[in-house]
Amino acid sequence: MADIGRVNTLRITRTVPQGVYLDGGESGEILLPTQQVPEPCRQGDAVEVFVYVNKEKRLQATTQRPLATVGQLARLRVAGTSSAGTYLDWGLPKDLLVPLREQQVKMEEGKSYVVFVFLDEDTMSIAASSKLDRFIDVRNPNYHVGEEVDLFLCAKTDLGYRAAVNDAHWGLIYDNEIFQDLHIGQRLKGYIKAIREDARIDISLQRSGYKKVDDVARGIIEKMAGRGGRIAVTTKSPPEDIYAMFGVSKKVFKMAIGALYKKRLITIEAGGITLVEKS
Repeated sequence: MADIGRVNTLRITRTVPQGVYLDGGESGEILLPTQQVPEPCRQGDAVEVFVYVNKEKRLQATTQRPLATVGQLARLRVAGTSSAGTYLDWGLPKDLLVPLREQQVKMEEGKSYVVFVFLDEDTMSIAASSKLDRFIDVRNPNYHVGEEVDLFLCAKTDLGYRAAVNDAHWGLIYDNEIFQDLHIGQRLKGYIKAIREDARIDISLQRSGYKKVDDVARGIIEKMAGRGGRIAVTTKSPPEDIYAMFGVSKKVFKMAIGALYKKRLITIEAGGITLVEKS
């Protein structure tokens, strides 16, 4: 059975003037229009396609990729409105509907909103909702501290950024641990810092522990070697300067510099750090 609203790998069953039909299993044959058919291809070939419901309420395939698939979050622009709801531009010819009942606030044309893409089981059509709490944190988190996760930034709060962890749970990135420019709708990697008693998750944008220090230390050595063996950044430099050069917090940078100094791979002066020749 074809997975509606997601990318599927389906085999070509036959060719028709309108394109090719793909084997959708229990879903039946699914048309891939001529302009979407990759060349060369023939009966029996497998094609990677996105499956959606077209304007005639039939399943259709496309080799185009939407900005989000079922089960994902996205920040999308309002393309138009109707009595049925609001339509969002998600990168496909048919816009994505946000029914009126799924709008947290009334959506305005031209503005962008964070939404969750889901499959309406009643109509078997793809829709979106800005009522994110209906879809996020609906099951207990099962992560371990230090685990790398995918983040989607949903909102700015007084404490930092509210982020969806793997599009499934709420997490928080605290302002005092952010050393880079962030924006709503951004996707990036993060790390589980703590899971609180209320099951909410604290997130760090940087890996903790010695593995991170080893990675940073290696990067410092490589950076110095590429700059004649010296950099003008020290442990007393502003956090912004450290992040701009190495992409890490000042705390992690100091730990890495300390490790390199103990191994006698660098010398530290007031104006910078120098690579010892033997390293």
